[in-house]
Amino acid sequence: MRHLALILAGVAMLAPDLAAAADAKRTPPYYASIAAGRARMRTGPARTYPASWLYQRADLPVKVIAIFKEWRRVEDPDGAQGWMQANLLSENRTAMVRGTQPIEMRERPQASAPLQWRAGPGVVGRLSKCADGWCRFDVKGQAGFVQVAGLWGVDGGEVLP
Repeated sequence: MRHLALILAGVAMLAPDLAAAADAKRTPPYYASIAAGRARMRTGPARTYPASWLYQRADLPVKVIAIFKEWRRVEDPDGAQGWMQANLLSENRTAMVRGTQPIEMRERPQASAPLQWRAGPGVVGRLSKCADGWCRFDVKGQAGFVQVAGLWGVDGGEVLP
């Protein structure tokens, strides 16, 4: 039993490194999201660098623009750039409503489809089923299709399952 506990502890210690290694295979730039409820953005790629921001919003989308070992240089929706540890980020795709007006969430990916919901500026939701300039946008269970032009965290030509 004691050996099993030691093995599990060893695997748990390696998990962030394995996640960072898998993430390192991706070529920047690409979108990710903040996994942790509290994440520090630093001025350089080490804990010795001062924190420039403290994010307290899990699922906030970020764009990874560079990789250095287990660190990722990211850009947030407001354009702030800095370094975060890879284990604070997730591959879950999210986006944030940009602009000053709410966006319309439709039943199908068509401008003529029935309106389901509206999401205001700054609202963050999970992305899926992106194609032809539309994505399914899920905000805590309230979902609909939105045009990607109203979102930060996805590019117009992207296709997501």
